[in-house]
Amino acid sequence: MRRNSREVAEGIQYQGVDEQIVYSLTTTRWGSSPSSPSVKAYDASNDYTDVTATVLSGSASVSGDVITLPKVKSLTLGHVYRIDVQFTVAGSATPFEAYVQIEATR
Repeated sequence: MRRNSREVAEGIQYQGVDEQIVYSLTTTRWGSSPSSPSVKAYDASNDYTDVTATVLSGSASVSGDVITLPKVKSLTLGHVYRIDVQFTVAGSATPFEAYVQIEATR
């Protein structure tokens, strides 16, 4: 993660419209033992419409300090998506939220 940003350090990701990719997030920047992950997807090219049901398949899981996100699929060419990941870490009652941006390509 960038120091003053919730966006993943790797920046925007590029995903082909025919691809189905499972991304992961390491939470050590916020703390250890993440729990209660919640993932939502928004189409940033369409007024941040919630497209969770369309582009995410499955549910998030946790192993150690890594949250594995649901599979990202069925993207629309040229659209940019924002995947929000909310979670808590050991010793914190307040949830954290990180995000990844994905641009759909050929």
